[in-house]
Amino acid sequence: MLRSAGLALVCVLTLAACGDDDGDGGGDGDGTTADAGPMTWTPPAHCTDGPLDAPIAGCSPTAAPSSGDLAQDCVDRINQFRAECQCLPPLARWEDGEECADEQAEYDSTREPHAGFRDGICDSGFGQNECPGWGSTESVITGCLQAMWDEGPGEDFQAHGHYINMTNPSFTKVACGFYDADGSTWAVQNFR
Repeated sequence: MLRSAGLALVCVLTLAACGDDDGDGGGDGDGTTADAGPMTWTPPAHCTDGPLDAPIAGCSPTAAPSSGDLAQDCVDRINQFRAECQCLPPLARWEDGEECADEQAEYDSTREPHAGFRDGICDSGFGQNECPGWGSTESVITGCLQAMWDEGPGEDFQAHGHYINMTNPSFTKVACGFYDADGSTWAVQNFR
């Protein structure tokens, strides 16, 4: 769990599985996904040799201005870290999963982080990151997602789980959901 209050960083993560129902890595077998159509990606200039084994140390790209579509901004920011910091291809926006992500963010706001994922209240994919009780949606995009990326590589899921989910090669899609609760923002990122 990441919490902005006092800049405390405590990880409480759950991961259900690292695969998909049909075993094809999430796509439809033709280079497309069910939600986003064909994925095209031009790697940044520093990525000519393909994905890096580890992220660039201290990578902190400036977030793009908001597009006006919060879920898209979230997906874009995750993909910005993946591309600029480790030369990884983008995740597709999992639009069909966004209603569930919104529902989980609301559910968790009266319980605890990852409660909706753990309780299986809807089809949430195979891994989840959560930003509970942040000050604003902007702070989720600029602060929480950066803090998750900054966990960096490592095998200890409790210490590095957010980063692991953001870079897991088994995941091809992400759905972002948000809920405002009494002036604080709860945000869920579900990976599939």
